[in-house]
Parts: sequence; structure tokens; C-alpha cells
Amino acid sequence: MPNGDSARSSIKQVASGRFGVTTNYLVNADELQIKIAQGAKPGEGGQLPGHKVSAIIARTRYTTPGVTLISPPPHHDIYSIEDLAQLIFDLKNANTAARISVKLVSEIGVGTIAAGVAKGHADMILISGGDGGTGASPLSSIKHAGLPWELGLTETHQTLVLNDLRNRVRLQTDGQMRTGRDVAIAALLGAEEFGFCTSVLIVLGCVMLRHCHLNNCSVGIATQDAILEKRFQARPEYVINYFYFVARELRRIMSSLGIRRLDEMVGRADLLEMNSGMLPWKAKGIDFSKVLYKPSVADSVCVHCTAKQDHGIDKVLDLKLIELCKNSLQKAQVTRLELPIENTNRTTGAMLSGEVCKAFGEGGLAEDTIHCKFQGVAGQSFGAFLTRGITFELEGMSNDYVGKGISGGKIVIYPDKKANYRAQDNIIIGNTTFYGAISGEAYIRGVAGERFCIRNSGLNAVVEGVGDHACEYMTGGRVVVLGETGRNFAAGMSGGIAYVYDKKRELRNKCNFDMVKIESLDAQDSETIHNLLSSHYRYTQSPLAKNILDNFEQKVKFFSKVMPLEYKRILESRGLEEKMELAEVSDG
Repeated sequence: MPNGDSARSSIKQVASGRFGVTTNYLVNADELQIKIAQGAKPGEGGQLPGHKVSAIIARTRYTTPGVTLISPPPHHDIYSIEDLAQLIFDLKNANTAARISVKLVSEIGVGTIAAGVAKGHADMILISGGDGGTGASPLSSIKHAGLPWELGLTETHQTLVLNDLRNRVRLQTDGQMRTGRDVAIAALLGAEEFGFCTSVLIVLGCVMLRHCHLNNCSVGIATQDAILEKRFQARPEYVINYFYFVARELRRIMSSLGIRRLDEMVGRADLLEMNSGMLPWKAKGIDFSKVLYKPSVADSVCVHCTAKQDHGIDKVLDLKLIELCKNSLQKAQVTRLELPIENTNRTTGAMLSGEVCKAFGEGGLAEDTIHCKFQGVAGQSFGAFLTRGITFELEGMSNDYVGKGISGGKIVIYPDKKANYRAQDNIIIGNTTFYGAISGEAYIRGVAGERFCIRNSGLNAVVEGVGDHACEYMTGGRVVVLGETGRNFAAGMSGGIAYVYDKKRELRNKCNFDMVKIESLDAQDSETIHNLLSSHYRYTQSPLAKNILDNFEQKVKFFSKVMPLEYKRILESRGLEEKMELAEVSDG
């Protein structure tokens, strides 16, 4: 900005919905935080009602204005600590300079989970307490879910110390942090960093109406209403002043304890004791010994972070790709490469995409500027966050998470030319592929595993069969399935369109009709399918696509159109508005 300020957020969250998580979004951050759960509503997803999805929110999240956005409760690419380690590796490849953190919630057993997160190479772990959160959380969750941050923090710190992992990660906590005394207690229980949330909103003018989900915040904070937004009267000086007093109170406490540096406070639970006079009668029998316990360990065991995690990104294939694509990255010249690939080559393309975004911004390069053809079996997250201008062609097969967060790139996968099996009868890519896809193209000659194209925001994809839960939570893009589908197809799908070659008319028994319905095709749908199939055949030489194209007039009748109800209503209202505008112009 002209005055030197920056509108860039230093910390970017990667939540389960992956809304707007583009390569450019990841590159422009100092910290990338994987939000496993939220302290105010642990284990629950989120939902932004359609009436709150304004034009600016839709643009930011790469969706359609007015269409409800649903974030799934879990990250569908995290079902184990190994999966989490893979996502940490993905993000570190996309932005090698960023710190990778993981947000957990205070709960029983969080220490064991945190130990796994530390082993998964997270740089920081956040323990979120259940007392924070805004009025957008369900009332039942605010009242009955989540635990105080003190319980989760002390268990996490003790577990990490006892397993000699504490030196590898920094610990942060939040959930109704308000005063310097709160910071002091958190440090003594093991935290090095402290998150202030609701208290800062209060300083900015929040009056706790708990109407955050209704879009009618009277002080202009939690609203997208242009008139209400004008009521926002806060200034940054208010926040600066607040934190000045928090820091001053903390310094007084440290002085009374004879401590000069905050690092010396971390984990000193022996400096805490219970004031039994403050306890209500119902709490008299509570045993606080486990909370105030200080592990007895050798002097060599660190009780705060002293080392950096080894993310293992110094040997990835992308380093070679970046070197070979130097002319493209510096002068936008065309590069053509052919390379072997193995299943140990993980997250191929993410680091290269990050370099493209650093050089050319979110617009990337012209189509097919960088074309890499690989042969072999690709490892997990092949083509993750692939940005515009990069085409990945794979002759062989790939593991899970292909095209995760693809941001304008193109991915083409087909079997080895020496293979003698029918591609349409065999799985060629793994599970949870194109999760959180933003835009781009994908042509897969073969069958995909479970959760194909979930949370797709704008990718156009062709595949020859899918497993269970395909197109789940999809909000945009076009997906053509040329073979069978698994159960629970299109669950939570609020946008985009799927076309399924349903010759046996079995889709009605496999589709989730809560938010979609099956329709017949119109002329525009037929044109879309024809164009996508033509591209699919051009890139993969698929005999299945060729057979349909050669007999298109007869074969197109077997396609079923899966249309989200809300998305259809929005498109129809747009069409009506456009007709009215044309009528006004002609009348004029």
C-alpha cells in the first residue's frame, strides 16, 4: 500500500474445505496452518449459508455467489498421522520458506496426537481451547463441546517432553486469552506462543450479539452487508494499546518470579499452585496434580523448542525440474521435458508451481509453457497445486492425492503403452484425487479411487470410473464420468455439474439426492460433453472416448446430468437477469 502497510495475511489457514487454497495463496504466507479442528466446535465442519456468499467472498473462495459452501468435518486427505505428514510435506514444497503449523483442540489424548504431529515434521502445534469461538458456532457446541486450553496444553507439553520431542516444535495455545496473567499461566504450562481472538474483537468494537451467522452484525464486524460494514469504527491503535497493557502485566508477573526471558518460563509448572480459597464448593475435590505435574527428565532433554524440523525437501524431483525449466521461469519460454518417475517422488510439481507463482503471480504462464512427460509410477500428491501454464503427462499410474489443490494446470494420465489390460476396468489413480481443485483440466484414462473431485471449485475433469463419494461437497467445475460410480455420489454437492455415462441406469441407486437431482441434457450440456471427450481422446487416445464420439448422437442419450438444486436456481436467476437487461437495451 502507498503508506507502507500490507494487506497480505502472514498466516494462511488450510481448512478441510480448501476454499481458495491456490498456489498463489500458499506462496504468499509466512506460516501455513493446517486446521484439523476448532476449539469451539471440535469434530464439526462449517457451513456458510448462500445468502452470506457475496460476490467478494465467492471471488475469494472461487465459488458462485449465493451458493451455500459446506466444509466437511474431517480433512479427507488426513486419515492417519502419515497422511498428515504428507500434507505437511505438500505445503512445505509449495512454500519452502513458510513455517507449517497444525491446529489441534484441547481434548483427552491430544498429547498422543501431538507426538505424532511432531514426528510428522510440523514446525508448530496449536492447542485450541473450547472457551473461545464466535457466535457463528452452534449453541450446543459452545455450551457442551471442547475443553479448556489448560488441560490440552499441559497434556501436550508433558507428552512431548517425556518422548524427547519438545525441542522439535513450538507450542501455541488459544481460547479466551485475555490478560498478561493468562499468558503467564500458559507459558508455565508449556506454551511459547499465545493466540488472542475474541478479546481483540471486543477491542475492535464487538458487542457479542452472537448474530455472526445472520449477516446483521450491528457494529459491522461479522457481516457482508455494505451498509452495516460502514458502522465499523475501530482503528489499529486500539489493538496496539491493548497488547501494550497485556505485555506490561506479563512483565510485572515475570519480575515478581525473578524471570528475565519468556523462554525461562516455559514448562515451569512448579511455579504454579492452587488458590483453594477461590474454588467453589463443587470443585473442592478436584485433583490438579496432573495439570501441575512437571516431568522429571534428564538435563539433556529440552523443555522448549531449540531445533528446526528436517522436512526432507532437499532431494525432491522438483529441484531438478526447476533447474531444467530455468528459461521458462525467467523468460516465459517453452520447455519440453521427458523424465522417469518413481513412487518415492512425492508432491511432484508443487515446488515448481510455487516458483511460477513467485515469478508470474496467480495468472501463471501461457497454456503448455512447461510440458513435463513422466513415465513410471508417481508417488503421492502428483501434480499437487499445479499452476496455470504447467502440463503434467504421466504414462503409467499414480498414488493418492493426484492434483490436490490444482490451480490452473493440466494433468493427463494414461496406462503404460506396453500394458495389455483395459484401462476402463482398472484403477489408475488412488483416493482423494483433485481434492480442493481450484481450476484447470484433468484427463484420466482409467478408474479413480474413492472421493474423486471432492470440494472441486472449478476443475474440468474426465475419468473412466470412480469409487465411493465422488464429487462430494463440489461447488463448481464440470466432471464427466465414462464408467461406473460408487455409492454416495454427489453428497453435499452445491455447485458445478457432473455428467455420468449411465447406460445401465444405475446412478439413481448410487446418488445422494439431498442437494442434487438427475436431469436430462440440453444442447449446451451435449456441447460441453463433446468438447471434454474430444480433449480426453486427443490427450489420452482413449478407445472409450473414441467409441462415444464416433456414435455421439446415439451415445449422448445415455448420459445423466447431476445438477445441484441451489446452483440451478442461481444460474436460472442469472439468465433471467441477463434477458431483462437485453430487453431493456432493445427497448431503449
